[in-house]
Amino acid sequence: MGHTNTSLPDSAREEALVAAGEDAIHLTRELIRRDSTNHGKGEGDERAAAEFVAEALGATGLSPAILESADRRANVVVRIPGTDPDADALLVHGHLDVVPADAHDWSVPPFAGEVADCPVTGAPSLWGRGAVDMKNTIGMVTAVVRYWSKLGLRPRRDIVLAFVADEEDSAAYGADYLVRGHADLFEGCAVAIGEGGGHTVHSRDASGAPVRLYPIGSAERGSAWLTLRSHGTAGHGSRPPEDNAVGALAAAVARIDRHRWPLHLTPVTRSAIDAIADALGTERIAGDTDTNEAVNALVARLGTAGALVGPTVRNSATPTMLSAGYKVNVVPGEATAGVDGRVLPGGEDAFAATMDELTGDRVTWEYAHDSPPVAAPVDSPAFGALRDALTAHDPEARVVPVCLAGGTDAKVFSRLGIDCYGFSPMRLPEGVDYPGLLHGVDERVPLDGLRFGVRVLDGFLRS
Repeated sequence: MGHTNTSLPDSAREEALVAAGEDAIHLTRELIRRDSTNHGKGEGDERAAAEFVAEALGATGLSPAILESADRRANVVVRIPGTDPDADALLVHGHLDVVPADAHDWSVPPFAGEVADCPVTGAPSLWGRGAVDMKNTIGMVTAVVRYWSKLGLRPRRDIVLAFVADEEDSAAYGADYLVRGHADLFEGCAVAIGEGGGHTVHSRDASGAPVRLYPIGSAERGSAWLTLRSHGTAGHGSRPPEDNAVGALAAAVARIDRHRWPLHLTPVTRSAIDAIADALGTERIAGDTDTNEAVNALVARLGTAGALVGPTVRNSATPTMLSAGYKVNVVPGEATAGVDGRVLPGGEDAFAATMDELTGDRVTWEYAHDSPPVAAPVDSPAFGALRDALTAHDPEARVVPVCLAGGTDAKVFSRLGIDCYGFSPMRLPEGVDYPGLLHGVDERVPLDGLRFGVRVLDGFLRS
């Protein structure tokens, strides 16, 4: 552990920790109220949120730097010195930007930061865009640092905080900008935590007894956003050409949509299946991870916990956009489509070969955005410390590694040789569809979840 102010009685430290939980609620609420919507294509504004969190950290005596990659595209970075100069540093990253929210669809104004009961669980909750993804984490981490300042606590190792722009698009204005131009800020960082794990997943064991699983993101599928393009003879719609660009593209998109990707189990996903099955007491059958059909059956037997592994047992490619023509009686000479590909560690070559096959001779494809899959060890001291921090505050927690179906800024920071884990600790009541709230309408987080997260993060960051 880092330095502890032993002159304070336990009651005073507990009182300060309780206050830190309330501070996390306040900080998250104020961050939500600073609209930092990322509209994509370079249109975003994280400056107000960055200034707020920089001021909150600056009140502790730290000197956070606000680094703009473009006008109003702001990132906040600060290093907290540890007590052991020989220990590897730890990176804590989170993103300040949020996806758009249409107020007409919401029960409350999405940027008001209102507190109201959850309609499903009845738990008092903080509502607003970013409450889950991921201003809650930035609020909790900042509250922990402010708590340390009040009590004279220090972590054992240097901790670098990086609260960044543009994660909800390409990371070009955020993590990628920092890694390309300011890598020195992360000197000595060997491990990182960010979004993508640490929250409660409620399930049931073979006897029907409740089990609380806590996934820790230990790998991510890579993002392969593709542009497909076909060319043909333009002309009058009454005289259809034999090389219609729209027809060729439509056929390729249909092949991609129908394709059933082969099984590809990574070491992290195998570990996840083993850990979840063990926690639930699920009976294993010889060969239950050998084929697509066997794995599908095993995932089904895992019940609600199956969602933690089901999307990451194979690569995927989902057609999402189509564009062609400008008038119904005109045959266009070009047609384009967008495909959202997700690629498992070790599956990159197979993905590219499959896309070559599915697009055929008439359609070309290229990466519109490409970020590699990443993986971190699940038998490391860092993973053990994450597990211990959770079980210290929920002794019945069953901590399991998972591969994330989507992506985070871990893909960028891993380029610096950093082992990245998804860890935003949150104890949730049963009935909360936490992943379903990501980018969803009426995004909200239980207040007790924020209070729990502060305690877990304090324990981990000083371990």
